[in-house]
Amino acid sequence: MNYILFDGAVREALLPFTFTRPVADLRIGILTIREKWEMLLGYTTSTITEEYLATKYPMIEMEENVMINASFLPNQEVVDKIKTLGENQLILFKEEVVAFYIVGGQEEVDFDEFEWIELEEDIIQVQHKWDLFQKNDQALRADFQLLTEDSISEPIPSSVQVINPENVFIEEGAKLEFVTLNASTGPIYIGKNAEIMEGSVIRGPFALGEEAQVKMGTKIYGATTIGPHCRVGGEVNNAVMFGYSNKGHDGFLGNAVIGEWCNLGADTNNSNLKNNYGNVKLWNYEVQDYEDTGLQFCGLMMGDHSKCGINTMFNTGTVIGVGCSIFGGGFPKTFLPSFTWGGVTEDTVYQLDKALETMEVVMSRRHIELTEEDADIIKYIFENENQV
Repeated sequence: MNYILFDGAVREALLPFTFTRPVADLRIGILTIREKWEMLLGYTTSTITEEYLATKYPMIEMEENVMINASFLPNQEVVDKIKTLGENQLILFKEEVVAFYIVGGQEEVDFDEFEWIELEEDIIQVQHKWDLFQKNDQALRADFQLLTEDSISEPIPSSVQVINPENVFIEEGAKLEFVTLNASTGPIYIGKNAEIMEGSVIRGPFALGEEAQVKMGTKIYGATTIGPHCRVGGEVNNAVMFGYSNKGHDGFLGNAVIGEWCNLGADTNNSNLKNNYGNVKLWNYEVQDYEDTGLQFCGLMMGDHSKCGINTMFNTGTVIGVGCSIFGGGFPKTFLPSFTWGGVTEDTVYQLDKALETMEVVMSRRHIELTEEDADIIKYIFENENQV
C-alpha cells in the first residue's frame, strides 16, 4: 500500500517550523512524526505539502493510496485500523480526518461519499506550535517504548549515578561518565554516538539524539528532547531542539522549541513565566496577531537558521522566524519576522545573499551541503513570508 502524509489544516498554526518542512517532519518525542508513522506502518511515506517544499519533499502517488493527516501521532491501534481501510473509507477523531483510502487522484475528494469510521481510541494531535513541548512528555514515552522494545541497552557505566536503571536505554557508541540520571520521573534515551559530559544532571523523560552532546555540568528537566547533532549546556526545562542546533553555554531555555541550525549565544535566557502569572500569548501567523495559548508557562519558539548573540534575553512567549540574526542590549520584540537583523531597539532585513552565505558556512562545519533545493526554499520564505 502507498501511504501519503498530508499537512492538513494546522500547517499555518505550526509556523515558523513549517516554513522549512512539512508537518510530517516536525520532531516531537524522540522521532519525527514521519519516522513514527514509517516505523509502525512498516513502509516509507511521501508527502503532500506546500508547492515550494514539494521539490525536496515530493509526493509519490499510485492508483491506490492511503492519505494520513500528519498532525496525528500514530499508535499501534490506529495503524491497525488504517491497514484495514477499504476504498472510500475514512477514519475520524473528534470530527478531524485522520486517514482515508482513495483510488485514483486526490485533487477533488468528497468525504460525503465516504464511509466514516469513528476512532474511539485516544490519539495525540499536534495542533499548535506549543504542542511540540506541551505534548512532548507523552510522545517521548511512546517513542521510548517503540524504539527499545525487544532491544538490549548498552550497559550503564559504573561511574554513572542512576535511579531506575531499567528506564534508561543507551544506544551503541554513546559516551557518559560521572553523570546523574534520574529515570524515576520518565524514561531516558541516549542515542547512538551521543555524549553526556561529566557533572551533568538529568531528569526524565529525556531523549538525546544521535551524535548529540550534553556539555559539562548541564542541568536538564523533562520532558526534553535534544535532537540529532545538537549541543546543549546550561539549564534546560521541557524543551525540544530539532537537530543540528547549539545551546552550548550557560543560560536558561524552558518550555521552548528550537528548529534546526540555530545557535543561542552564551548566557542566552528565555522567560517562560509572566510576572503577573497570566496566560502567555504567542504570535499567530495566520491571523497576523497574538493568540492566547491558555498556558502559564511558554518560552521561545525559534525557526530554522536563526541565531542570537551573547546575553540575549527573550521575553515570555517569543516567536522568531527563519534566518534571523538577533543581537543588542535589552529584550527583543516578542515577534520577529524571518530574516530580521538586530531585533532589539531597532532592526533591519538580513540580506538574502548574506544569510545564505552564513547558512552555507554553518552547515559545512557539519559536513552538510546547503543544496539548491534548500536555497530555493529559503529564497521563497524571504520573498513570501509577509503573504502568509
